[in-house]
Amino acid sequence: MAGSIIKIRGIMNGLSDTEKKVANFILEYPSEISDLSIGNMSKRCGASEATIVRFCRAVGYSGFKDFKIDITRDMAYLEVNSKDDKYADIENGDDIDVIIKNISNNNKKAIDNTSKIISTKSIKEAIEALDNSKRIEFFGVGASYVIALDAFQKFCRINKLATAHADTHIQTISAANLTKGDVAVAISYSGETKDVYDAINIARSTGATTISITKYGSSSISDICDINLYVSSPEINIRSGATSSRIAQLNVIDILFAGVASKRFNETQNYLEKTRVAIKAKKFK
Repeated sequence: MAGSIIKIRGIMNGLSDTEKKVANFILEYPSEISDLSIGNMSKRCGASEATIVRFCRAVGYSGFKDFKIDITRDMAYLEVNSKDDKYADIENGDDIDVIIKNISNNNKKAIDNTSKIISTKSIKEAIEALDNSKRIEFFGVGASYVIALDAFQKFCRINKLATAHADTHIQTISAANLTKGDVAVAISYSGETKDVYDAINIARSTGATTISITKYGSSSISDICDINLYVSSPEINIRSGATSSRIAQLNVIDILFAGVASKRFNETQNYLEKTRVAIKAKKFK
């Protein structure tokens, strides 16, 4: 899916009624945008030029010109890759070969689409904060806790003081004891998980740097965090999308880990070797 389209769908619920007119027109006629001036666009969608500019900024562009460049590039990409760019839901009685193909494709698409909307600037800021942190807290519940635990394990291996608590009361206590120079990472695809919101809000009040990993667009969690990292996932019925969103978030964690590791490459190699030797001793052979 094209990055510009992902962004529009991600912020749709937060748009005003007039901005939704612009969004709906674009989603219905995306291939026509490249040939329209802002004046013609205004006439076609029934919204003022000022509303179109405001909409473009809400999606993350400086104005209509920048948005038009991006969506034109996206449409050119889709012309070539349209067959491989669609998510597939699980159907009753699917053959196992079909399930293997569809789920694998959904997971790959979640990563590909996330790479189209994630901000390099935000990733750099997050890596810098994590690299300089005294302590890192990863907050997540349910499936998102699995991601938090994976992040905790990765950063522990390179001797970064990190934690990921399953108990939400302990998350709250841990968040309250953070200080300036610490980093708290909130993981919630919806961005609306109350326990994660409570923990990251407390962390924010302590002066810690806060990072969110959520779906694209405004949410309760992303609205209060210093740095927002967005992921994309399919909107399908049986929600193999839940798996895909988890894969996309794990990929973001891997990017952050690799970014921190590369900044301290020789030191990181030593820590990884130490932990590799220690883990090897836990095996029978």
